[in-house]
Amino acid sequence: MKNLTFLVLTFITIVAVGQEHSHRSSRSLTFPDIPGYKSIKTDLHMHTVFSDGNVWPNIRVQEALRDNLDVISLTEHLEYQPHSEDIPHPDRNRSYEIALQEAKDHDLLIVHGSEITRDAPMGHNNAVFIEDANPILQDKAENAFAEAKKQNAFVFWNHPAWYAQNPNGNPILSEFQKKRIKKGELHGIEVINMTDYAEESLALALENNLTIMGTSDVHGLIDWDYTEKGNHRPITLVFAKEKSLPSVKEALFAGRTVAVYNDLMVGREEFLMPLLQASLKVEKATYAGNSNVLEIAVSNVTSSDLFFQNESEYTFYDSSPVFEIGAGETKTLHLKTLERKTSVDLKLKALGCFVAPKVQPVVTWMVPTKQ
Repeated sequence: MKNLTFLVLTFITIVAVGQEHSHRSSRSLTFPDIPGYKSIKTDLHMHTVFSDGNVWPNIRVQEALRDNLDVISLTEHLEYQPHSEDIPHPDRNRSYEIALQEAKDHDLLIVHGSEITRDAPMGHNNAVFIEDANPILQDKAENAFAEAKKQNAFVFWNHPAWYAQNPNGNPILSEFQKKRIKKGELHGIEVINMTDYAEESLALALENNLTIMGTSDVHGLIDWDYTEKGNHRPITLVFAKEKSLPSVKEALFAGRTVAVYNDLMVGREEFLMPLLQASLKVEKATYAGNSNVLEIAVSNVTSSDLFFQNESEYTFYDSSPVFEIGAGETKTLHLKTLERKTSVDLKLKALGCFVAPKVQPVVTWMVPTKQ
């Protein structure tokens, strides 16, 4: 009996250890590719104990693997190091080096990055794809941005609507930011940071040709800050020619992105529309019995719950024109075509998606029917 108990305990221990290191999770993020590009899942704004975060860099790598991310960046504050008495680290590259070592045996790309931390109007800005964080630590903000440009970094403005810097919660494009844009030192802007979507930031992105970004800006655990609250982390989908750091960098500079947080998707029409087009797959379309009611089975192939409103010329039978398709689920729509068609245009407005402030895209699927 003792031997049996020992074997059972040993098996439980082996299973538990295996689970700890499996890097698998039910919260895995999934999005389809779009024509001509791969959809690369990125989070380019995170912190660890090497600035004001609460975890070691290897935890950020393990969380990213659990979330099925492709690319991450640990963007430690250059100027703000509250744990320095316990973790003295004059080398501002140390967090990146630890993450790189942790990720070396996994299919996860690590981008070298840092956060330039200043009060308004300069604000907080992430410089990613840098070569060396140490020279970017400068007394004057202008010099920090100039050094980031010298290293060919991609720089984006963090949480511009943050009420701690802008009490009204509205981003203000100061002369400082205008000058950085003009000098080619500021290339993107967060429209989603943590749980906040700022449509004013989206307006600034569109007006100033800035790349649209979404990030978790996580300081604690992803589980605590997002998963246990029923949320996914915010991410930026980058539409790159391939999964490689040079290709992701090229796509960021080109502005090929969509910011995603749960059921919210924000991006330029030329990228959000094909993403939505690929996110729903028509499984079949057949008429019910001898009726003129067309049953269309539609699958959501993403990890986001999606909400739509019928904009087709045909109305729905026995259901609301506003509906949800859960992540990974299939829903059957009943379209009253009045007469049998060989094909129909299914037009749906994506209610949780924005191509401009308060502008929701309408996507069309040409659906052949089976008589």
